[in-house]
Amino acid sequence: MLRTTTDDRRPIAKVGDHYITEGSLSILINKATRLLVQGITGKEGEFHTRQMIAYGTQVVAGVVPGRGGQTAVDGQVPVFNTVKEAVLATEANCAVIYVPAAFAPDAIRESAAAGIPLIVCITEGIPALDMVATYEFVRQCGARLIGPNCPGLITPGGAKVGIIPGNITIPGPVGVVSKSGTLTYEAVDALTRLGLGQTSIVGIGGDPIIGTSFVDVLAMFQADDDTKVIVLIGEIGGDAEIQAASFIKANVTKPVVSFIAGQTAPEGKRMGHAGAIISGGTGTAQEKILALEAVGVTVAHQPTEIAQLVKDILG
Repeated sequence: MLRTTTDDRRPIAKVGDHYITEGSLSILINKATRLLVQGITGKEGEFHTRQMIAYGTQVVAGVVPGRGGQTAVDGQVPVFNTVKEAVLATEANCAVIYVPAAFAPDAIRESAAAGIPLIVCITEGIPALDMVATYEFVRQCGARLIGPNCPGLITPGGAKVGIIPGNITIPGPVGVVSKSGTLTYEAVDALTRLGLGQTSIVGIGGDPIIGTSFVDVLAMFQADDDTKVIVLIGEIGGDAEIQAASFIKANVTKPVVSFIAGQTAPEGKRMGHAGAIISGGTGTAQEKILALEAVGVTVAHQPTEIAQLVKDILG
């Protein structure tokens, strides 16, 4: 998963078959990230591009078929017809996708085929069957996909890719990984109010088929010297949190604080995300809480408890 830079300054994370330098207080993205926005001229794409630029992210290109040669966001960003053209012209190394669900799988594939090593898909409502083939294509291209149906990620003080509000974050020692966008915002805001900054915040999404798992991000936080405590926010449905517990037991030496959403959810009823459904008595909150507690994870009973538990650990 990791190797050392030639000058031995810091480890760098592997993203597919590519390596991305981790700047101070970051995983996956930092001030060196060169972002490409697919769907930049749409309502959501333009709005969030403005927010990302205001945060300090280097947005170097937009891609909208048929609008090559134009500019977007008041002339700040050049627009290209294809991702390949944009990469050749701007050396973009990260893509974020704000296109409708019907076109999002093709947008993901286009970025992967063009050599983009990190792809973030915000779009929700993509059929799981479409994502099975898309995920495999991305993997074969050696890229990493975050999402779909996710809020993206942010390195406080470095770069923001997606829709996580920058004003609730500050740099610090806490790494956050979550399935839920709303709970992420709540937890991060509470951490910041207690003066507990974050290294990176990664929203992996809550769909049944996603590109990056809890285990993937846990490995990155474990390898990141600046991350001292990890916050993991899960929810009912599937077994991602059970897999995370097994990985934590075998590989993670840093303290982990967790919260599992949906503790009162009835069986067979989807709660929020497409993947948040208890079926056949498996994927329950209690099952996940017990698995995490069994490997030494501190589990909050309410999301409002997360920040105080982290503060208690850090002292």
